[in-house]
Amino acid sequence: MLDLFVQAAMLGGLYTLFALGQSLMFGVMRLTNTAHGDFIVLAAFGAVAGLMLVGASGAATVGVALALLPVAFVFGWGLQRFVLNGTLGRDPLPSLVVTFGLAIVIQNLLLQLFSADPRSIETGGFNTRSLALPGGVAVGALPLLVLGVALAATAALQWLFSATALGRSFRAVSDDREVAELMGVHAGKVYALATGIAFVLVAIAGVLQAMRTTVSPSDGPLLLLFAFEAVIIGGMGSFWGTLAGAMLLGLAQQVGFRLDPGWGIWAGHLVFLAVLVFRPQGLFPKTRG
Repeated sequence: MLDLFVQAAMLGGLYTLFALGQSLMFGVMRLTNTAHGDFIVLAAFGAVAGLMLVGASGAATVGVALALLPVAFVFGWGLQRFVLNGTLGRDPLPSLVVTFGLAIVIQNLLLQLFSADPRSIETGGFNTRSLALPGGVAVGALPLLVLGVALAATAALQWLFSATALGRSFRAVSDDREVAELMGVHAGKVYALATGIAFVLVAIAGVLQAMRTTVSPSDGPLLLLFAFEAVIIGGMGSFWGTLAGAMLLGLAQQVGFRLDPGWGIWAGHLVFLAVLVFRPQGLFPKTRG
């Protein structure tokens, strides 16, 4: 039982990183990014390409990952500022169509550049190391790192929203864009900053996913599904809710895997559907104000 909960927490940490960027973009802009999973894959392949240029090593992996973060921020800022801002409005269809188109472009671009072969980031054996816990439970060093990063990112986002001027701007444009603009807030710039931060989280998720396992250009829709389910279960726009939703999704999948190896993913889907039916606003929905 202890091993079940430990493995569920490790998997939930990964899903939290997948979902935080999506939760941030929806919470600020009410924008559902259907290319979210493909951007995670793009970030993973960006790190793979960087390591191909500089050579694989532990120091190189850290260096490439850190260099990728400002690139991701600028890319996200520009994408929102010059493309996605024009799709925002009462009708969600334009943003869905544009991001769906971006997903197709990313998948085909990666196929052209890297072929369909799965790739991964060499970790020098770090992904196979484990730590022994009391009770005979072993925890992988890399999943533990992923969980730590997920908790830190969730806490950082919550602090940003609740204790900074930028966070107040995020909350203002989210609650009422027109009133916020009357008070002097430039909604377009605030949206761009939010997307830039979301893409930093996307880059972190992509690098850690490529360190954990192999990635291929077609993985985006599955990663989007896990992110979307975690956000919906926890409550859209709520960061601690996203963490809780990801943990519950990880627990459901681990229970399913224990019952039958083919049931793990389906168990997560069933929990997601149950939340949609009985609590469609999520377990911990965002509160205004």
